[in-house]
Amino acid sequence: MDINQLRTLIHVAELGSLSKAADRLHIAQPALSRQIRLLEDELETRLFDRHGRGMIVTEAGQDVLRHALRIMAEMEEIRAVVSDENAPLRGHVSIGMPPTASDILSEPLVSAFREAHPEATLRIVSAYSGYLLDWLHRGEVDAAILYDPKSARTLRIRPLLDETLFLISPPGAGLSPDSRVDFAQLEHQRLLLPSRGHGLREIVERCAQERGFALDIKVEADSYATLKGLVRSGHGMTVLPLAPIHEELREGRLCAAPLVEPVPTRRLVMAFPMDRPTSRLARFAGQVITTTIESLVAQGIWSGRIPDQDVPTETIRSDRKPA
Repeated sequence: MDINQLRTLIHVAELGSLSKAADRLHIAQPALSRQIRLLEDELETRLFDRHGRGMIVTEAGQDVLRHALRIMAEMEEIRAVVSDENAPLRGHVSIGMPPTASDILSEPLVSAFREAHPEATLRIVSAYSGYLLDWLHRGEVDAAILYDPKSARTLRIRPLLDETLFLISPPGAGLSPDSRVDFAQLEHQRLLLPSRGHGLREIVERCAQERGFALDIKVEADSYATLKGLVRSGHGMTVLPLAPIHEELREGRLCAAPLVEPVPTRRLVMAFPMDRPTSRLARFAGQVITTTIESLVAQGIWSGRIPDQDVPTETIRSDRKPA
């Protein structure tokens, strides 16, 4: 039994398919099949039930899987214990962020790297959560901020923020942070939102359904910059977090008000791969992002609640649509 076999077990169990696991790990499918077979032979038990649509973990496989995940976590803890977190580092790290998070976190992150690790190179990748999740699995980014986690055994998740979403309007619409807008009032508003499948759109549609109406969206835009521009030009209202539009609100170019009954929220998390080492640079980036978000929440720039770190986060499904 070796680490590669345990890593293969984790990925195949999550994806339910040897071919999908082979594509994610960039390893030939026969090699992965052999690793599973050798592990089953050594343990003298069947770990998966094979069928036409993929592979399902057996009851014995679930027991082995729990131990495999614990082993991966313990290995990461060993690496963290022996590392000197204060020594300046060289090397490269790639951090993924959704556009709304990238707009406000990129500058503090770059400043922290210039001060603490001036010889290191930092790459910030801005994309929707679905793409970031795929790139994280493939090793194309070392860590990523993700929205709305659902399930993934191969990720170590650190909750960052339960973010509150606001109704955003052009100046003069009468909205203010001190006012409250009942969600039912959006039934009669001209809303501008991302297209279907986008995580933010799903949250707004779910809230509308809870209040007993369906959204009638005439204009869709997946770019936050486009949404903001359209709202500023008076083409309608949208729903966004406050942090990435903080400057527009301060300068009076946009207005915002909290939505209630229900309050639309989404969870922001920091995700690291569990099946491979997390570099010190990636851990440093995660620490900077965590403290920056806490500071912005304390200043009232980022609206939301810092979640209890002791509460287990839900797992992330690899087939999740972009958010």
